[in-house]
Amino acid sequence: MIARWMILLAVLIVPSHAAAIDVEKLVMPGPLIQGHANVEAECSKCHTPFRSETQKELCIACHDVVGLDIQGSRGFHGRDPAAAKAACRDCHTDHDGRDADVVGLDAEAFDHDVTDFRLAGAHARVACEGCHVAPAKFREARHECIDCHADADVHQGRLGDRCADCHGERSWTEARFDHDATRFPLRGKHRDVACGLCHPGDRFKKTATDCQSCHGMNDVHLGRFGPDCGACHTVDAWGTARFDHDRDTKFPLRGEHRQTKCNACHQSSDPKAKLASECVSCHRADDEHRGRNGSECERCHGEKTWKTTTFDHDTATKFPLRGAHREIKCHACHRGSLQEEKLGSGCEGCHRDDDVHRGQEGPECGSCHGEEAWNARIFFDHDLTRFPLLGLHAVVACEQCHLTPRYKDAGSDCDACHKDDDAHRGNLGGACGQCHNPNGWSFWSFDHATQTRFPLRGAHERLGCRDCHLSGPERIALSLDCGGCHDKDDAHFGAFGRDCERCHGDQSWRDVKLIE
Repeated sequence: MIARWMILLAVLIVPSHAAAIDVEKLVMPGPLIQGHANVEAECSKCHTPFRSETQKELCIACHDVVGLDIQGSRGFHGRDPAAAKAACRDCHTDHDGRDADVVGLDAEAFDHDVTDFRLAGAHARVACEGCHVAPAKFREARHECIDCHADADVHQGRLGDRCADCHGERSWTEARFDHDATRFPLRGKHRDVACGLCHPGDRFKKTATDCQSCHGMNDVHLGRFGPDCGACHTVDAWGTARFDHDRDTKFPLRGEHRQTKCNACHQSSDPKAKLASECVSCHRADDEHRGRNGSECERCHGEKTWKTTTFDHDTATKFPLRGAHREIKCHACHRGSLQEEKLGSGCEGCHRDDDVHRGQEGPECGSCHGEEAWNARIFFDHDLTRFPLLGLHAVVACEQCHLTPRYKDAGSDCDACHKDDDAHRGNLGGACGQCHNPNGWSFWSFDHATQTRFPLRGAHERLGCRDCHLSGPERIALSLDCGGCHDKDDAHFGAFGRDCERCHGDQSWRDVKLIE
């Protein structure tokens, strides 16, 4: 205790600073660490007499890199809040001898997150010595991936040293490289392709980006359409094409054309070859008209099938198709070229050979026949002819009078059909209608007073026909004098001649009038 006071007294009475440093040596707690051994004789390097607050500044003056870390908020001393504010001696004690550990690092408790290299992923499981190799200082450990992983670089440096641009810290095999940031973003099926298929031998620079470079062997067009496959095909699949034939060409694909393979029409090896858009340019061999109808097939045919036609004969021509005409093949009527052929609309144009009337009824077949069939319902009105059908004639089959289709050959007088039925054997001529009517032979309306020269009067009115016409209706013509019927009744035996009416009347023989 007395010695301490003596030392203090000596210090108080020392007149110079140098003397004060020498005194400090006398009170130095112990030898410095090996790193500070060279300044052990120079206490002023670390201490200012009676001013302990300047000690941190003196430490930083020598350890300037630490000072820069604190100033720039980097490294452990700059990132750890406590380290940045604390005095150096709070953590790093000296004067503990040459072998003392002035760093005092507790590896188990040290938080690596307050350094410039946060431990994440697989790095958290690496032993400190794996990166911090003695005798280098901890702060001297390199931060670049390539510093530790050069031997594991499968790219052998061809992609540079920025491994973290692609790989994560969990594993080398988990790459986070964004191919979309390159000149060739991966889309569709390209996302599932292994890197080595496009980058053989891990060659990444100057990799070709045109489709042909990778897909030349899959090009079914054999290069005819050039290397720009993307103009038609999508990255989703070769079979999915984004080429819009409707939008990008003057020939929109419709109907069966949508199912047609490209090379069925595009057979030229020149991708710029222009195809004709006329139907015959592809379908000449399918033209059953053999060119007779020209090249504008679309005027009649649709794009769904050749058998479906869009030509409307009803509206586009003066001859609408009805009935059996709808089922007839075009060339059955149109046997020549449509451009040169001009068909009439009359029936005889096609049916002259079918006319069983041999032209007797004229060319207007439609006035009697319908279009369903020749022998179907006939619309002929017999009442408009010179022989209207009345009575029983209306129910008689045509063939009973018209023995052949040459209808005008049939006569219109009764004898033409009823000669065998004529009970008069032709004695009354052929004008049967003067007495008989079409309702039946038994219905007759003969007027003896108007139709003969012998009107029936008196007793004659009560007589039956056969009373005078004894030989039947076939012998109608009789003598007009009385003797023709009354010779047997002549009491005068012909003495007064045959002109009985001069004396006798029509009522009775007894009714006699005197001759004046």
